[in-house]
Formats: sequence, C-alpha cells, structure tokens
Amino acid sequence: MYLADRAAPARGEAAADGVRGRAPAIPAVVLALGAVSLITDVSSEMVTAVLPLYLVAGLGLSPLGFGTLDGVYNGVSALVQLTGGHLADRVRNHKLVAGLGYGLSALCKPLLLVVHSLGPLGAVLALERTGKGLRTSPRDALISLSTPPEHRGRAFGVHRAMDTTGAVLGPVTAFLILRAATDGYDAVFGVSACVAVLGVLVLVLFVPGRTSGTAARDASDGTAGAGDPGADGGAAGPGGAPPVDLRTALSLLRLPRLRALTACAMLLGLTTVSDAFVYLLLQRRAGIGEEYFPLLPLGTAAIFLLLAVPCGVLADRVGRRTVFLAGHAGLLAAYALLLWAPGTGLLPFAVLGLHGVFYAATDGVLPAAVADVVPERLRGSGLALVGTGQALARFCCSLAFGAAWTVWGDGPALLGSAVGLLLCAGVAGAVLRPARTAA
Repeated sequence: MYLADRAAPARGEAAADGVRGRAPAIPAVVLALGAVSLITDVSSEMVTAVLPLYLVAGLGLSPLGFGTLDGVYNGVSALVQLTGGHLADRVRNHKLVAGLGYGLSALCKPLLLVVHSLGPLGAVLALERTGKGLRTSPRDALISLSTPPEHRGRAFGVHRAMDTTGAVLGPVTAFLILRAATDGYDAVFGVSACVAVLGVLVLVLFVPGRTSGTAARDASDGTAGAGDPGADGGAAGPGGAPPVDLRTALSLLRLPRLRALTACAMLLGLTTVSDAFVYLLLQRRAGIGEEYFPLLPLGTAAIFLLLAVPCGVLADRVGRRTVFLAGHAGLLAAYALLLWAPGTGLLPFAVLGLHGVFYAATDGVLPAAVADVVPERLRGSGLALVGTGQALARFCCSLAFGAAWTVWGDGPALLGSAVGLLLCAGVAGAVLRPARTAA
C-alpha cells in the first residue's frame, strides 16, 4: 500500500500516445476552476480571517466554545462531502453539484449580517460549510478527470495556487475594511457576500459542464484494473456505464490503496490543530495586536501560493508519499516553535512559513494521490471518502484541543498534539511505503 508513490511515465510511453503528447499540462478547465476558487476564497477568507476574533473577543466565547463551533464549521462540510461526491458521480454532472455548493455558500454570506448570537450564527456557518462540502469533491473530480495522470500533481498545485491567491487577498481586504469602516465586522460580511456571487457567475459562464474522461489513461497506468470497482463502467464511458449507486460507491473500500490513504489521512488529521487555534496561539506568543490578527492567515497563504506548484511538480517526480510526509514534518516544526521559541519578531514569520509549507505539500498532493487509484466514474466518491475521513478527524481534533486548552492550558494542549503528530507520521510513513515490484 502506498501513496501513489511513483514517477511520471517514461517519455517513450507519452510519445506513443499522440493525443497524450499534445495535451497541455494545465487544461483550460483547471484554470477556469482556479479562477472560481480564487474569487470564492476572497469571499470566504474575509470571513475566516475575522471570525476567531469576532467570536472570542466580540461574542466572548471560551476556547471550548470556540473549539466546538470551529469543529462544527469544519465537520459539517466533511459529512456533506460524501453526499456531494456520490451525487456528482450518480448524475454524471460534476459542474451542477459543484455549482449548487458554491451557490449555497454565497446565499449564506448575507445572513451573517443579521445573526449575532451563538445559536443562529452556528446554523448559518453550518449551512455555509454544507455548500463547501457539496462543491469540494465534484470540483476536484473535474480537475482530475481533465488532466493526464502524470500531470495531476502540477494541475492540483496550479489550482491550489490560484485558490490561495484568493486566500491572500481575502485577509488583506478584511484588514482594510476593519480599519476604514465604523461597523467593521458587518462591512466585511457584506462585501464577502457580493464577492461570493461573482464567483458563482464565473462558474456558470466559464466552466464547461462535461470534461473528456481519462479512464483509458488510468487503465494504461494500472489504476483502474479489472479488480477495481467500476473499472468496466469507467472504460465504457458515460453512455454505456451502469448507474453509480451507493453500493457501488461503498465498494471503493475494497481497494487496499484507497483504504490506506483514508486511514492515514484520518490518523494525521487527528493531530492537525485548526488554523484558527494556530493563529490564536501565535497572537498570544508574539503579542500581536488585535487589529493585525486578520493578517495572520496572509502569511500562511503567501507561502502556500509560492510553493503549491513546485510541490505538485515535485510530487509528480519523486512520489506523493515523500512530499506528503515532508509537509507534516513542517507542521511539526511549527508546533515546536510555538511551544519553545522566544516570542521575538521573527516568530510569526517562521511559524506562518512552516504552516504554509505544510499546506503546499499536502493540500493538492492528497487528492492527486486519490485520483491515481480510483476509477474515473467513481472519482467524486473516492475523493469524498478520503476528504470526509480527514475532515472528520480534524473536527475531533478541534473539539479535543479546545477542551484541553480550557482544562490544562494552551501549552499542554499543543504539546499533546505535537507528540501525537510525531507518532502518527511514523505510522503513516510505514503504511504508505512504496510497494515492492517484482523484477
């Protein structure tokens, strides 16, 4: 069992397939989806950047209360991912399901202007995350289905880089609005709603409804063999493939490599502290003023933006497993700095830099690895399965970390997560080791 740890196909193989040789490394649909994600992330990150401070300082939530709400914020999207991925495979229209998700998230943004108590706010955030859960797997399936296997790491890297450009612009916009507006939080939420609508319009106008499949290419690479669920349907094409029902989607669990990916993603997710907690810890350690808090995600996003494509290309060349585990090593180093480094002016740059390295080396590499082992017609379901497992594990981590912070303090809580991450990374490295091939 391995994390699709293999190099790109030989030059001779690529040249033997004329279509494959002429195919662009980055298809137009990837760039269109990247533009949608860029605009949508400007909207989402405007809210995400101010939300921790708004809840803790504005509404007076305890760390346990914030951890619960943050867990719900991320956990709802995890549960809905399975629905979104399976629905997209079932109706064979990934754009439609992704569009429903983007639209629901956009509709929720104006509601933040009228809810100011914990219960209604939690409900609105849950609905917004429902939209994110619906769109994530169909969107990633569109990317993988339009890209040759040997370029998937790069394609996901390009998409994540464009997505992260929005994550850079969102906190900056929120920061400027908070400094200029009298009622800063409501102004942030209002502008966010307008930008979200623009993202939906770009999806409708510029993302094609169908993409040319890559089942034949997957089959030639050995990723949809005769023993794989849905292999025959993937080869037959949309017109001749049997319908994708729930039993067919669940049969993906018979794939040993997919089970290994899901188990390791969940194991590492259990020790991945929420971004919001990382920023709150960094603010306390470095003594950063509240007005600068919305800029902290900008540091992570900037490094993510710079390294997403290089990490994707590196994963195509040296293997997904190596890059994926190296990213978690960067996260572990960030935890160590938060625990033991002095609170100097260099601390925020170092922690945010390592945090960005973690995302650049894992966020696009994992779905690229999943796409390598899942048949075409079940691509959305496979991506949703791994993504849901990882997000549910992070949901549990948010609850546990918030409770530990409330009871024992932030230092012991982070130390427990660091020790857990070290142990889980060792286990994941052993489980995802490259498979031995016969001579």
